Amino acid sequence: MTKKISTDVLVVGSGPIGSLFAHDLHAKGKNVLMVDAGPQTAGRYGEHQKNSFLYQRNIDEFVNVIKGHLHPLSVSTRSDIPTTLDPSAYHYDAAEYAGFVLNNQNPHQKEEDNLGACAATYAVGGMATHWTCAMPEFNEALERTWVDERNNKATYPLSKEKLNDGYTHSTAALKRTTEAYRHSARHQLVKKVLNQDAGFQVSELPLAVERRKDQNEHGHQEFVTWSGADTVLGELADPAWKKGSGDADFKLQAEWQATRIELEGGSADSAARVKSVHLRNLRNLNETAEVEAKAYVIACGPILTAQLLYASELDKKLKLPVGKYMTEQPMAFCQVVLRQEHLDDLEKHLGQVTGEGDKKFAQEAKKRVETYRAAQRKILDEHQDNSRQAPADPIPFPKDEPEPNLYIPASTKRPWHCQIHRDAFSYGAVPPNIDTRLIVDLRWFGLSRPRASNRVEFSERYREGDTLKFRNVDSFDMPQPTFHFQLTKQERHTAGEMMADMVRVASHLGGFMPGSEPQFLVPGLPLHVAGTTRMGRDDANDGKAQVKEERDHVVTPTSRVCGTSNLWLGGNGLHPFGNASNPTHTSMAMAHVAVQDVLSVLKTNTQK
Repeated sequence: MTKKISTDVLVVGSGPIGSLFAHDLHAKGKNVLMVDAGPQTAGRYGEHQKNSFLYQRNIDEFVNVIKGHLHPLSVSTRSDIPTTLDPSAYHYDAAEYAGFVLNNQNPHQKEEDNLGACAATYAVGGMATHWTCAMPEFNEALERTWVDERNNKATYPLSKEKLNDGYTHSTAALKRTTEAYRHSARHQLVKKVLNQDAGFQVSELPLAVERRKDQNEHGHQEFVTWSGADTVLGELADPAWKKGSGDADFKLQAEWQATRIELEGGSADSAARVKSVHLRNLRNLNETAEVEAKAYVIACGPILTAQLLYASELDKKLKLPVGKYMTEQPMAFCQVVLRQEHLDDLEKHLGQVTGEGDKKFAQEAKKRVETYRAAQRKILDEHQDNSRQAPADPIPFPKDEPEPNLYIPASTKRPWHCQIHRDAFSYGAVPPNIDTRLIVDLRWFGLSRPRASNRVEFSERYREGDTLKFRNVDSFDMPQPTFHFQLTKQERHTAGEMMADMVRVASHLGGFMPGSEPQFLVPGLPLHVAGTTRMGRDDANDGKAQVKEERDHVVTPTSRVCGTSNLWLGGNGLHPFGNASNPTHTSMAMAHVAVQDVLSVLKTNTQK
């Protein structure tokens, strides 16, 4: 039995973008139902798991948490049988069963076209349960400007004023800051070496984080609170929240999956509207629901959002280029161990720091280092014959000194985003015999431009009676995605320049750590796919459900799906020109603009 649910707004997806829609619309008195196919993994809805004491004390322990939450989306199959397999074990002719899919192993996926590391996180909070929290703005001349292959200059769909207003709102919603790590001796050393000694233009990486006020046994504010979807939701992130007098309703349903969007109406002169969205309970597949709302928001990430549109045949009904114009970033990575002389001369480096703000922090850091080094030397002097019972620390950085968090912003001169920091990823683990205080990670993110040939396709649709089905499905019974992605000759050349730039920067810091020498990572690993539901503008046709030719964009500048009156999308899939910088901050800004449109539509409909 399918139960009927009514609400003002249905939000599908509970990451920071969906949470912004939910929080801001609820704050304006709208009843909001939010659903997510993933489970709740923390006490608060969508809390960053790196806030755990253990992971802040040892960031490398967090690597396996990330790996466990990344669900590969398309894995090319291998038909060869391991040569050491017991000959008596069951086997079959792979050619005879060429179309079979298991665990997202995709027989249609060519390895050379794949974004092999592209993944989704099924959890309340989405990837913000384990993200880096980097929040740079898009560079206006690079990422908000695009000259296509025909030398046509495209205009960014959002005005500078609206985007800046969105950035301001995003900054407050996710507690964006550049100050949380500036006091660190490790941070100031790396910045001084790269800026004053080497002549680079390194600055603080904007992060969604807040340093905690509590102090450890040494009187230092060691810990931080990383922002996640719970930060955006505010008081709504507490599962025990109850509405007060005059409050609108809010409910978050974990492990409820949206399977289909149902349209009605629409013509060559008017927009269609979403009639309802169908859900199923993943804890009880016999339980389904049909949600009727006044407004619908889909914010499930760039691939899963496109997947739901395709599963609902919106690409066909509205002639939307769902999955096309996909972009992703080539990514270079290395880790260095800080050079001996940098540590030997640490106090000297810190004493030479100049610049407004930095000098004060560096002088304070210098005092901490001098005190710590002297204390360790005293331990050595007093216990030379018994060092195992009174061990001294050979590293001059105090153990609770925070890691560096720096970047070189993307620009037309350097069309890649450069992060110089220490964090946990699904790669780059540090050997246990190397002190992590000596390690600096360098991650350089490149840029690809949109073209229709770079795309994610979904498994063929067919009907059995009135039931829509798919030839191959993923783990959630949705159409299997297949990637087709290649860099152009120019993009490959630029990626080579990016690698050389990273090596130049790294050479000033130290030597490469074995196993983490300069390398390009598996395509898709940045997890910054964009363009699959891209934003654009066609004032003559955006409001029409029926158009003659396929559109070149999926949503309008207000994130409303073209040809619809009450459906909005959110997330990285909307970015239309490709990006080198981390996209979350700009996705949040777009969502803020979209919220104003949702409120306008709801107000207009109420007045009718």
